Amino acid sequence: MSNKVLKLGIPAGSLQQATIELFGKAGFGIFGSDRSYLPRIDDDQIEPIILRAQEMSRYVEDGVLDAGITGYDWIMENGSDVVDVCELAYSKRTSSPARWVLAVPNESKVKKPKDLAGGIIATELVKVTEKFFAEKGIKVKVEFSWGATEVKARLVDAIVELTETGASLRENNLRIIDTVVTSTTRLIANKGAWEDEFKREKIENISILLNAAIEARSKVGLKLNVKKADLDSILGILPAEKSPTVSSLADSDYVAIEVIIDEKIERSLVPALKRAGASGIITYPLNKVIH
Repeated sequence: MSNKVLKLGIPAGSLQQATIELFGKAGFGIFGSDRSYLPRIDDDQIEPIILRAQEMSRYVEDGVLDAGITGYDWIMENGSDVVDVCELAYSKRTSSPARWVLAVPNESKVKKPKDLAGGIIATELVKVTEKFFAEKGIKVKVEFSWGATEVKARLVDAIVELTETGASLRENNLRIIDTVVTSTTRLIANKGAWEDEFKREKIENISILLNAAIEARSKVGLKLNVKKADLDSILGILPAEKSPTVSSLADSDYVAIEVIIDEKIERSLVPALKRAGASGIITYPLNKVIH
């Protein structure tokens, strides 16, 4: 076991499985996370600890953890003084930012935040919500909600709840009247750990690899062979912003092309390349893309 160890917080709950899968794509195997808050990782310089995202930034700020993964929302809620290393554009369902939204029942007469003056708001994100209303000069009472906040929407005047797609709110016959804060997942570091040469390099390495794995999610590799006579027309079909690698083949009349493309265009691009004379077309998934 190395005497240099980075204590790294992995978020428990809804982000846990997505985070462990992302680490897997980045080249880190995390094992036993379904049975323990102290899982194993195949890197003896990292000590993973699973904690609630809500608490993560406090433990990182205090130095209990050297680094951790949490949401921007909880960093703001805790008022934590930490190093914001990078944004990690992934979540439990989508790659889009999550939103804490102000919502009311469909039957409510409330149309905008000022209509809630003097009312009661239920949320888990108390301090951020209080700041939201204070900045608008609206006096409300913000109460902490111990989960299942949608259920309380008809017991109080409004709720502030986290949503990615809005589906759960619609299912509960609630409508959004404003966005309180937009949040993405962040890799954060303790300020002291960030000044330590070993720990900083380790954290930066994790940042590079995780972002490379995220980038690869929406990409595929593409290989094909093409006659030199058709090369210009094939290059004209490939996305203009890409710079393909063109290599000679044993058959001097042909060249090989390799390029990384967005997965969403693969199904239209491949048939077009075939019709333009390409052969030996192969597409393959990617683990990491580093620019």
